[in-house]
Amino acid sequence: MSNIIELKNTGQRAQLREAQQQQTMVRLWRENLEHGSFCGYVGGVGREFFLLWVVGDGITYDGMYVMRHRDISELEAPEKHHVFFEKALALKNIQPRPPRGFPLDNIREVVQAAGKRSAVIGVHVDSEDEAEVCYIGSLVSADDDGFYMQELSPDAEWMREVSFFGWDEVSTISMEDGYAQSLLAVAGAAPALEQDDAGIGRGG
Repeated sequence: MSNIIELKNTGQRAQLREAQQQQTMVRLWRENLEHGSFCGYVGGVGREFFLLWVVGDGITYDGMYVMRHRDISELEAPEKHHVFFEKALALKNIQPRPPRGFPLDNIREVVQAAGKRSAVIGVHVDSEDEAEVCYIGSLVSADDDGFYMQELSPDAEWMREVSFFGWDEVSTISMEDGYAQSLLAVAGAAPALEQDDAGIGRGG
């Protein structure tokens, strides 16, 4: 039996922690950010963020997403068709393996840990024109105001100058999703950055 949980109360983190502890497959919605939903396993719960090991529509591993608690509008635990999903994953020898101890209390910790774990990450930012916009690239450096990333274009071309993102802009960080991994595979290793007036370059 599935329970639809409206996440308007203080029990949100407890529900997610219980799903993590019991390895329960969940489905969640973020109605203010996208029309679809996410399915997967909770890999960690922090003060501001939680990590979801995502199962894609093709019943495959589709990366990990670190999302804000406040964006979740609805949670289904367990996922309505979890028995089928779990059997299909088992037949494919796919087992959820979220990282242990991934920091989830603030966005700076999240970004730096994601950048160490993955060659490229997805940075999802709030936008006035659209619900959410995603930029994909490699983390270069960080400071008190935000972080710098060498972006990959939708044509799998590396930018030669860094892009800056403020900490408070970021709504979601994704790692190891299929689209980002495909961009990286086509693009290959990132070229050296052109130094700007502040001397910011790769690893700077």
